[in-house]
Amino acid sequence: MKFTIGAAFAALAATTCMTTSAAMAETIKVGLLVPYSGVYAAMGKEIEDAFMLGLETYGKEVPGVTFDVIREDDEMKPQVGLAKTKKLILQDEIDVLTGIVSSGVTGAIRDTVHAAQVPMVISTSGNDEATGAQCSPYITRIGFSNQQVNRPLGTWLAEQGVKKVYTLAPDYAAGKQMTQAFVDAFKAAGGEVVASEYTPFQKTQDFGPYITNAKASGADAVYAFYAGGEAISFVKQYESFGAKAELPIYGPGFLTSQLYLEAEGAAAEGIVSALHYVPTIDTPENKAFVEAFKAKSGHLPSEFALQGYDAARAIIEAAKTGATDRASLAAALPKVAFTGPRGALTIDPATNNLIQPIYVYEIVKGENGATTQKVIATLPASADPANGCVMAAN
Repeated sequence: MKFTIGAAFAALAATTCMTTSAAMAETIKVGLLVPYSGVYAAMGKEIEDAFMLGLETYGKEVPGVTFDVIREDDEMKPQVGLAKTKKLILQDEIDVLTGIVSSGVTGAIRDTVHAAQVPMVISTSGNDEATGAQCSPYITRIGFSNQQVNRPLGTWLAEQGVKKVYTLAPDYAAGKQMTQAFVDAFKAAGGEVVASEYTPFQKTQDFGPYITNAKASGADAVYAFYAGGEAISFVKQYESFGAKAELPIYGPGFLTSQLYLEAEGAAAEGIVSALHYVPTIDTPENKAFVEAFKAKSGHLPSEFALQGYDAARAIIEAAKTGATDRASLAAALPKVAFTGPRGALTIDPATNNLIQPIYVYEIVKGENGATTQKVIATLPASADPANGCVMAAN
């Protein structure tokens, strides 16, 4: 793959390795790029809170090293994200970039990060191409890939006897990648997709026409991916239309994230989702994380919190090898491996994409009357296919 960028980045990349280690040997400057405004603002805050908790929890394992976190709001807009990334790299001279929620932002900043040779730890964006056709030795994923959650869900759902599905998702990169991964796996397992619709992203307030179409489609179930405020609106409107009883919902767990369960209320009950993390995973590592995060924030952690927390730990694990500058962090990050709240996590050296288990869970009413996630299946961890990834430094 060949990529070009301005002379400023080329010069910066050439001098960084010589100067950063000596000048900043005991300080790692971290750029945290997340949405602090707009439909996904709650995600940004959740990621930040957990990232800081991760630094607090594991930072003591690298004595003498401090972490300077510089925060920027990408507003979920690719061009804003690109401008903020350039500012973090050129002006703030960060050693590592993390955060990143939007698949569109990921695509917009990829070439800049690659050309400047700045390691990027993607905590949330599922953009498949970042560890596929546009992979880079400077990009490591610590959250999930869009296909990673949806491919096993498609196979599992067909195995449960669901034959026909109607799909709904927002019309942007993540919506299309998630839906396609599900559709491909569902069809390969013998299922049929009767129709697919994409709703205008961040613009759809009335899901009624789409729900009506789904009810009339003859499908056995609906596959739906929504997140943020759109997830809350969709789930509540689906319940108000009386569709759930006759047409159950399945989808990636962002639809019923812990972050939105309280707002969705009883409307979320019965929805079955698949995800790499829920706060009800019954392990010592997860119980410790849940307790610590709840003490800090006052609520249970979502998958977004988990991703921020593990992004911090990944950077710290890299720093434990002695890595403190861009070049050494970029080399160390793809080699990190640890067992955390979601289970065992490793990085596939072929793509720098992570390998992790996927949990299928149902939203049920808990003992205190509030909704909760009941894990009903654990799907084995597997590596995503390379999808055109060829690692190249230039």
